[in-house]
Amino acid sequence: MTDILRSFPSAASARLAPPRFGWSRRPPLGLLLAWAVLLVAAAWAVAPEIFTSQSGVVGIPSEKLQAPSAAHWLGTDELGRDLLARIIHGARYSLSGAFLAVGVGLVFGAAIGLTAGSVGGRVEAILMRIVDVMLAIPSLLLALSLIIILGFGHAQAAIAVGVTSIASFARLVRSEVVTVRRSDYVEAAFGSGGRFLQVIWRHVLPNSLTTVLAYAALQLGWAILQISTLGFLGYGAPPPTPEWGLLIAEGRKYMMAAWWLTAFPGLVVILVVLAANRVGRAAERATR
Repeated sequence: MTDILRSFPSAASARLAPPRFGWSRRPPLGLLLAWAVLLVAAAWAVAPEIFTSQSGVVGIPSEKLQAPSAAHWLGTDELGRDLLARIIHGARYSLSGAFLAVGVGLVFGAAIGLTAGSVGGRVEAILMRIVDVMLAIPSLLLALSLIIILGFGHAQAAIAVGVTSIASFARLVRSEVVTVRRSDYVEAAFGSGGRFLQVIWRHVLPNSLTTVLAYAALQLGWAILQISTLGFLGYGAPPPTPEWGLLIAEGRKYMMAAWWLTAFPGLVVILVVLAANRVGRAAERATR
């Protein structure tokens, strides 16, 4: 028995000993790279003139369809426009559209979910049945239908994408509100004479938004992909706007002669979407 007891470390030695599996508080390399990609894309959108002095819509006809070189790092298109400059200027349209789409989904979805989770009863049943119907419709089909109603354009495409995400935001907010609504401190707030709207605004809503905001960060990559898809199909920003999806659509006409017109914009979309998803996943895990 004495030998068995000696085999276990004492409480003092356990406190002083280093952890068995050491870990660093430094963020993972993948997360740092994801943040770097997003920061570069955001800088492109805010101040494109810092990164390129060339226009995103005006080219030099004598330099059309030039391969990547020292003069044009990513080559030129059929009108002699520098592809890197068009990608940089296009970040403003793609990212602003994605933020607008996520904002529309977050605001209206949070309003529906908060109302359903707080009021309950028939109001909740009706609102959640509407949400179920929206979720039953494919998001791309719903977005295309809304664009036909709203009209073609960059803002219209972003709003249409945002409407398709309202249902997912509403379901998440409703589940969070129901959980927080049953908490002891919320019941105590009602028991101490707090008004319904006052308690919902001060206690229920703030404590329900942590997970929702993390989900919004995750939805940013999805919104960029959806807006690029609509631009590729011709339902987004009209030419000569250098929107990323439209760049890919225009470049597919010259796939055999100028592969870079499709490859590089597509690569940028993939990198930004993956970076946004990586940051969103990290934010989602941090809220658990």
